[in-house]
This record gives sequence, structure tokens and C-alpha cells, in this order.
Amino acid sequence: MLSSVAAVSGLYDLVVGALLLSVPGTLASAFGVPAASPRIFSDLNGLFLIAVGAGYYFPWREPERYRGYMWVMGPLLKGAGAALFILDYLLRGSPASFLLFAASDGALALLTLYALARDRRTK
Repeated sequence: MLSSVAAVSGLYDLVVGALLLSVPGTLASAFGVPAASPRIFSDLNGLFLIAVGAGYYFPWREPERYRGYMWVMGPLLKGAGAALFILDYLLRGSPASFLLFAASDGALALLTLYALARDRRTK
């Protein structure tokens, strides 16, 4: 199960990162916000997500060896990201469309947590 979760999480991060790098204005418009200015902000976020997504290659191939990556990038990073999206919506009035990222990151964080706990119990 960990291998499948790594594949889904990696693909998710790669796709969002590629969109931020290739069509940042279109992505921003889809979420009802202006494009990042200067563009380096969306470029750096896209690069970050591509690096995170590429890093999922290792736990996808060898999930037991790379459990630490799954813990840091799943429950920790995606869980904290989901929480920040929700807090930003509640406290700073970011668009409700951003809650889609809270839902997707939160779901992947919980799925990763479940897979990590489940695989540990079955040993």
C-alpha cells in the first residue's frame, strides 16, 4: 500500500508543480486569484513541488527503506499544508477555492498516515 500512496502523492506533486511552472496565470485564474508577482514565486513553488514529487520515486520503489520520506512529506508536510490552507481561509480570507488544496493535501496526509500505520502493524 505504501508504494501506491507514494505513486499517487508523487504524481499529484509533479502535476501541480508542472502547472505552476508552465501555466501559472491560468492556474491562478482557475482559483480566482491574480498570478504571482513577480513570477519567481510561482516558479519556486513549482520547482519545490517537482522536487518533492520526484523524491517519491524512492519510496515508490522501496517503501520500507524510505518510510522516513513518507512521514516527512505526507503527514508532516501535506498535513501542515492542509492546516495552513484552512487557517488562511478562516483568518485572512483567502478564496474558498483554496480549500480544494486543503482537501487534497489533507486526504493525502491521512492516506499516508494510514498506510504507514497499517504497514507497520502487518509486520
